Amino acid sequence: MGLIALEGMHFHAYHGFYPEEEIIGNEFVVDIYIETNFQKAAQEDDLFKTINYETVFLICQSEMRHPSRLLENVVERIIDALKHQFSNMLSVSVRLTKMNPPLSGRVDKAIVEDSAEFSKKCGRCGKGLSCYSDKSCWCNTMSIPQGKLDSINAQFKGCLCKKCLKEFV
Repeated sequence: MGLIALEGMHFHAYHGFYPEEEIIGNEFVVDIYIETNFQKAAQEDDLFKTINYETVFLICQSEMRHPSRLLENVVERIIDALKHQFSNMLSVSVRLTKMNPPLSGRVDKAIVEDSAEFSKKCGRCGKGLSCYSDKSCWCNTMSIPQGKLDSINAQFKGCLCKKCLKEFV
């Protein structure tokens, strides 16, 4: 398992609760930390088998262009966009810093940070797997009747790996 990080991505954006923040904007810094297994990518020297940090930057840049009243909303949108782009994340942590927030006194920065863990074990065989627990998860690409899915979830209390899931479908 390895860590791929981008620290100190600077953006001028228009996030904030007050109308003047939507007009004037502010300076923001984004830090991203992604845990993934990049051993195969390293061995094969293949960019497409790892997390491309240029793509991570472009996702952050895109999400920063869409104004939000809450920084929490921006952080969650970044995590969601990363989940949809990369299927091999074991965990992700996003920190969004607003520089010099407009308060009644001097404050250097306000920070909102969230993380998500995607590393799980198959409920049947115990093999490790990544599961995003939403519509972006790989298991949603398989056509499984809802009744069958409910039965699997009740029996195994969680996710199954591709091999075990295929045996039940």
